[in-house]
Amino acid sequence: MKLAIGIDHTGSNMKEEIIKYLKNNGHIVIDKCIKNDSLDDYPDFAFKVGELIATQEADLGILICGTGIGMSIAANKVKKVRCAHVSNETEALFTRLHNNANVLAISAKNTVEEALKLIDVFISTEFSEEVRHIRRINKITDYEEREKNV
Repeated sequence: MKLAIGIDHTGSNMKEEIIKYLKNNGHIVIDKCIKNDSLDDYPDFAFKVGELIATQEADLGILICGTGIGMSIAANKVKKVRCAHVSNETEALFTRLHNNANVLAISAKNTVEEALKLIDVFISTEFSEEVRHIRRINKITDYEEREKNV
């Protein structure tokens, strides 16, 4: 699987461990934050990862900032992105299973081990393909299209 990752300066201490783990598990990783410092702006990384998802250059995205919330908000501005901020494994599971989220946003306050658990659940869970979930996602996509034309 091809994964895009974006991390602001608060998550830079865990980035290399996450990338190493993902590569060791057979994934291709596109790092959209080669250099991080305290002056970086999380929306820049969220937009870069979101654009890779929107253009299908990556299968899924992973974003990490102080809380994960800012990255989630920014990523969801990119058309075709469904980014979910999650804080536990149940949320990571259901955001893929029911919402078919394609980007995960988590807090840098997690330990590397906690972050890897969330990432593992997110990338290993397939969308359920249930009609009710497809209908709901289509409503979101349709709304997104209408709003773009306003």
